[in-house]
Amino acid sequence: MAGRPRGRKPFALEAQRARVLAQWRGIGPPLDPNENVSRVGDVLSGILAKLQLEEGIEESRLRGAWREVAGEFVAAQTEPVSLRKGVLTLKVLQPAMRFHLEQSRGEILASLQRALGKKKVREVRLTIG
Repeated sequence: MAGRPRGRKPFALEAQRARVLAQWRGIGPPLDPNENVSRVGDVLSGILAKLQLEEGIEESRLRGAWREVAGEFVAAQTEPVSLRKGVLTLKVLQPAMRFHLEQSRGEILASLQRALGKKKVREVRLTIG
C-alpha cells in the first residue's frame, strides 16, 4: 500500500513539536496568536511560579534579611536556597555550623519573622551542602 505513511499522525507530530518548542523557549505560545505577542505581565506570573517566587519575596530582600539576621561570618558560610510555603531552606557549608544554627533556630526564626513578616517565614530548615 502506497497510501499514508505508517506511524504517527501529522497532528500528533505538530503537538509534539509545539511542546518541544515551548520547553525550549521557556514559555508557552503567545497568548494572542493574531498579534503574535505576549504581554510581559501575562508571562511573568508563569515565570515566577516556575521559580517559586510567587509568594512575594524578592531573592535580594531575602538574602539581605538573612545577612542582617545571621551576621557576616555566618552568612558567608550559609546560603538561603528557597522559601516555599513559609519554609526557608538554608544551605550550610559545615556540619559544625549547622549544629550551631540548630541550637539557635528559634532565635533565628523570630528575627527573620521580624525582618520579613510572620506569615512569610514559619519554619527554618538546614541542609548541608
